[in-house]
Amino acid sequence: MNKNAFVIAFITTGLYTGGAERMLYNLLSKIDRQRFQPVVISLMNRGVWGTKIDALDIPIYTIGMKEGQPPTPIILSRLIRTVRQIQPDLLQGWMYHGNLAAQFAKLFCTREIPVLWNIQHSMYSLQYEKLMSRLVIKSGAKLSQSPNSIIYVSQTGKSQHEKIGYSSNNGCVIPNATDSCLFVPSQQAKQDVRSELGLAENDLLIGQFARFHPMKDHANFLHAAGLLLQNTSKNTHFLLAGTEVNKDNQMLTELIQKLGLSNQVHLLGERSDMPRLTAALDIMTVASAYGEAFPLVVGEAMSCAVPCVVTDVGDSAWIIGNTGKVIPPRNSQALADAWKQLIELGQEGRKALGQATRSRNIELFSLDSIVTRYEQEYENALSKQILKQAVFI
Repeated sequence: MNKNAFVIAFITTGLYTGGAERMLYNLLSKIDRQRFQPVVISLMNRGVWGTKIDALDIPIYTIGMKEGQPPTPIILSRLIRTVRQIQPDLLQGWMYHGNLAAQFAKLFCTREIPVLWNIQHSMYSLQYEKLMSRLVIKSGAKLSQSPNSIIYVSQTGKSQHEKIGYSSNNGCVIPNATDSCLFVPSQQAKQDVRSELGLAENDLLIGQFARFHPMKDHANFLHAAGLLLQNTSKNTHFLLAGTEVNKDNQMLTELIQKLGLSNQVHLLGERSDMPRLTAALDIMTVASAYGEAFPLVVGEAMSCAVPCVVTDVGDSAWIIGNTGKVIPPRNSQALADAWKQLIELGQEGRKALGQATRSRNIELFSLDSIVTRYEQEYENALSKQILKQAVFI
């Protein structure tokens, strides 16, 4: 550990399974430890990603806040005490609650330090958000002049937040990124996953990997699957993975049975082998109705040379460019038609498209280049702070 490295405290809402949490891990895994000494503060608990971050030899502190509840005086006191113990040179908020917590914690630091926010969400309507989230988002708008920089992961997210009152003076866009050495094409993965599911080697796999949430619109995906199977051979199967996407989910299982898809849809729940599952697909899908900014699963599929069908939400259309299909949200027929077009390309056609999509991902969203942009933001903020302090000496 370099004693001269700047200490950055990353204050995140939580470390559960999700794209925002994965991106935080991606950043931490590549950040220059000679220049920066990262520390993570999770407002809730260690979650799924805590163990992985711990393996990077990065300290993790947990505050114990309960999901959906406002922070108690004990929680706030614990946050203040933790930040004072760490004595960071810079605070990086991560997601809405983490941003507010970082701004709040700055008030109790023993010296003036820069604060940056990170917003991983688009904002089509506040009505889609839970009451507590709405309050946090509105509070963020009122305080948005305060941070040195607000890092959005999509241009759509930036413009939408500025329309609801977020400052337009300190925002920038740094896309999410995928480790293209971890998410790689794999014929072995295609064979192994099909074997585990009891499928034939030439069966076609269409996937969606997302937690169970109205935003992700699993119903749209399943209705599209039903429409596709009316005009496609039964060797097409659908792979769903994510938090609460399992056989215990009554809403999902009842809809699958109602649509007659029990033999074609495979519910895998929360998994830790996402690079392998992603590489096993023929087509990746993001059927989200709203809320996406830069869906990390799209970058991961592109890195695995898997063509994508995405709804036109957030920056998804720009991310895939002409290497996949873009459809309107909440339109099952359009989704089924897009799948059909990719199926009709045949294996060789999809392979060529997959190679193009991997090349695009590496060119535009390589992890090394994205991490460099974060490091530049940190250095700029720290340099300005040092200069400001020098002026007052």
